[in-house]
Amino acid sequence: MITRNFVLNYKLVDLKIEMMDKVSYVVVFPTIFSKNKISQLIINIKKILKIKNQQFKSVKRDGDIILVDANDPVFASSAINLLFGIKKIAITRQVKNNFQDIVSEITSIGGNLLLKGEKFLVKIEGMSKGFLTKDLEIAATSNIIEKKINLGAHPGTEENYDKLLYTYLTKNNAYISIFSDKGNGGIPYRPHNQKTICAIYDEISAISCLETIKQGYGTKIIVCYRQKSELMNLAKMINQIIPRLVQEKIELEFFQIKINPNGIKNYLIYVNSILEIMLQFSNDHVSLALSPLVFSSEFIDNSLKHVFEKKKIPLIPLAGVDINLFDDAREIGLERNTKKLEKMVTINSNEIPAFAKKQVDTSLKTKKIVSVQVGPNNVHDILDSLE
Repeated sequence: MITRNFVLNYKLVDLKIEMMDKVSYVVVFPTIFSKNKISQLIINIKKILKIKNQQFKSVKRDGDIILVDANDPVFASSAINLLFGIKKIAITRQVKNNFQDIVSEITSIGGNLLLKGEKFLVKIEGMSKGFLTKDLEIAATSNIIEKKINLGAHPGTEENYDKLLYTYLTKNNAYISIFSDKGNGGIPYRPHNQKTICAIYDEISAISCLETIKQGYGTKIIVCYRQKSELMNLAKMINQIIPRLVQEKIELEFFQIKINPNGIKNYLIYVNSILEIMLQFSNDHVSLALSPLVFSSEFIDNSLKHVFEKKKIPLIPLAGVDINLFDDAREIGLERNTKKLEKMVTINSNEIPAFAKKQVDTSLKTKKIVSVQVGPNNVHDILDSLE
């Protein structure tokens, strides 16, 4: 997500560059897995901009990239980068795919972005017309050195540079990056009539739910807790996840499961109880927050078997996730919970507690439905609704 410093730095440079007569475009680079799903990504971009109240003139393709003409490129970029299916997002200036025009624009933008004595790297990718991208890189680098000699800036290498001056070429245009940010990967969220159900009840389950969305599944979220003191932490995690569902209004269902929060055995009983609650819903797919890196194969096999017995299809989005688990944790603001996560991922038990139907029946009676209008006050809205 684009930070406040990013916004301030961009605004300062934007004033400095003095390009009032030129338009800044937001360029979205789909992941390799999204290139055959660009139409869905465009739909999601339009939705997220509307949800975040960001005005835009158009969202369209230019070759393999998506071009967004937004009233405020900085905040539009921040909104779009909540989505999955994006490799990189950049705020750019557009010129024609012409050798001299590109060199001139890279020199102008690069000269204003560079600080005194910085090492820079000119990187150009995409579709060149009548010239090699390498020749364009050399020409732009030489031009910056010559015209901005007072800066004392000098070329870096692929392994060692302070600033990357990146340009992407399409058939007719070149997009010179002013700022860029890494995307969240995955594929575009594609809600269908038959949604997958997932439960959020701790850090691992929140990451599993995030991965479910990242893999493109339409997702219905339920929330389970043992005691009210857990609700604040759960609400904060939910707040980071629901904007990625690309919906203005989200309906969450909360269930209290009264189980002692201490001990591995009680935790496994808790997980089993949550699975039993998920199986009460009509959804064909059930997303399980289980990973072979955390739970025993016997416990996972037992859960899968139970799902199949109910004639539903289990998903295990964490099956191929290893150290990425902690990257996803940071993505939803769980940096401070790293120690807790480390403790959770070292569960060492082959116990397979029975599914406690009586306990689940009691928990189902605690159901509370909370409707959330996606916005800045989600955490307080959720907690107030539960009161």
